[in-house]
Amino acid sequence: MTRGQARALATLLERYRIPLVDRRIDWTVPFQRSAPLLIEIGFGMGHALLDAAQRHPDWNCVGIEVYRPGIGALLNAVDAAGLQNVRIIEGDARDVLARMVAPGTVQRLLVFFPDPWPKSKHHKRRLVNDQFAALAASLLSDEGRLLLATDWAGYAEAMLATLDAQACLENISGVGRYASRAEERPITRFEARGVGLGHTVWDLAYCRAHSAADTATETR
Repeated sequence: MTRGQARALATLLERYRIPLVDRRIDWTVPFQRSAPLLIEIGFGMGHALLDAAQRHPDWNCVGIEVYRPGIGALLNAVDAAGLQNVRIIEGDARDVLARMVAPGTVQRLLVFFPDPWPKSKHHKRRLVNDQFAALAASLLSDEGRLLLATDWAGYAEAMLATLDAQACLENISGVGRYASRAEERPITRFEARGVGLGHTVWDLAYCRAHSAADTATETR
């Protein structure tokens, strides 16, 4: 962690943090307005979340992360840009989504480059599984989108198979097909360098299936 990141955690975190609670959040309270909700799971150093907040100043943008240097980096960037539409939750994404986010309220749910846990014995730790797919589908609004990306071929195949198999989700590009890069996913210098070396990035995009939309509407 750099000194700047540590300083940001000490001086800025309370301004932008949403505390962990065991109840659904009324997002009009921390943001002081009603607006479409974007959530990024595991924002890393914050590049995509910062870009999304700048692209969509009329959206409420929430990042969930446990990597403290990344939180510090995002805090510095948000403060320097003078953004008012970013908030941070420090905690486990599964718990946050299940406990704090109401069904049918998320316009964009972003999962960019999650930990691939490449060893077979660790695959059970991967974020994207059947339980996550069902939870994500329940959170999406009628016009909501679940956007994902990975640079691990095996994880890309596993995510595609897992998400395509869910009746509650619809692959926007068609079953078995990857998506084009979404505007909410900027190309970082790390990705550009990787692409220059011949690495591939796989994007996926899903919306809520009609049956899932009906179920979520009934539970609200």
